[in-house]
Amino acid sequence: MRAITYAKYGSADVLELTEQPDPHPGADAVVVRVKAASVNPVDWKVREGYLDGLLDTQFPVVPGWDVAGVVEQVGLDTPEYAVGDEVYGYVRKDWVHGGTFAELVSAPVRTLAPKPSTLSFEEAAAVPLTGLTALQSIRRAGVSAGQTVLVHAAAGGVGSFAVQIAKARGARVIGTASEPNHDFLRALGAEPVTYGDGLADRVRALAPEGVDVALDFVGGDAVAASAAALAPGGTIASIADPAARDEHGGLYVWVRPSTDDLAELGALIDEGTVSVEVAEVYDLADAAAAHRASETGHVRGKIVVRV
Repeated sequence: MRAITYAKYGSADVLELTEQPDPHPGADAVVVRVKAASVNPVDWKVREGYLDGLLDTQFPVVPGWDVAGVVEQVGLDTPEYAVGDEVYGYVRKDWVHGGTFAELVSAPVRTLAPKPSTLSFEEAAAVPLTGLTALQSIRRAGVSAGQTVLVHAAAGGVGSFAVQIAKARGARVIGTASEPNHDFLRALGAEPVTYGDGLADRVRALAPEGVDVALDFVGGDAVAASAAALAPGGTIASIADPAARDEHGGLYVWVRPSTDDLAELGALIDEGTVSVEVAEVYDLADAAAAHRASETGHVRGKIVVRV
């Protein structure tokens, strides 16, 4: 099969289009014919070696954890799926090696769910990691109707899902973004504020009593600004800064694969409650360019790779 691989840590220049052996399904996995994958910031952080102390790596690595495709082969005990089923998933395994930037990927059934019927493969590939991160952060932070929620990086891949899911739960949402993305946030149902110096004051101008929940999807100064904007008894949840948990009594969230959560996201999408924003679609051979685009940190929605 054709696959994007890298044989050592480094910049996007280490990514190559190569031929690799076809994967085997395993007893509780299926082989998926990949139609599309997507880029997440964690992909290039892993490629740079930043997570080497956290994740075991076997070179050559096929990057990518998000997938949308069609079941090509089933394992010995996978009654959930049959050949020809359309699926999507967050195919994070116990080590970094056989990812989704390939024509085929072996995917444990716990990482997959039926693809939302209203989405193309490219749109579906944009959902899993970011959608799961948003949903699991919101659930763990206890977001509920009537609360005011601050979403950092609200126009990004995770943030845009978080805005919509929190709104669906009946919360009022304030979202940080640059000025050009404010109309986009309004269309999603959020009240936009510009990030940067004075953010806490701008949030307090909209919510004088403070926010009940702050969701940090960017890192940097977001946790400190959240603490200054938080109502008494409020909660900070971060995917980027353990200080939310260690210094402010909040939560540090590391997304997990979940068939049930993917199914919940799919239902929200198919009923029209949640929409998917695709920033740009690249061909598999142009995966390095897709990684470089993600590294700019100025992407609205998701970057997708068509296989």
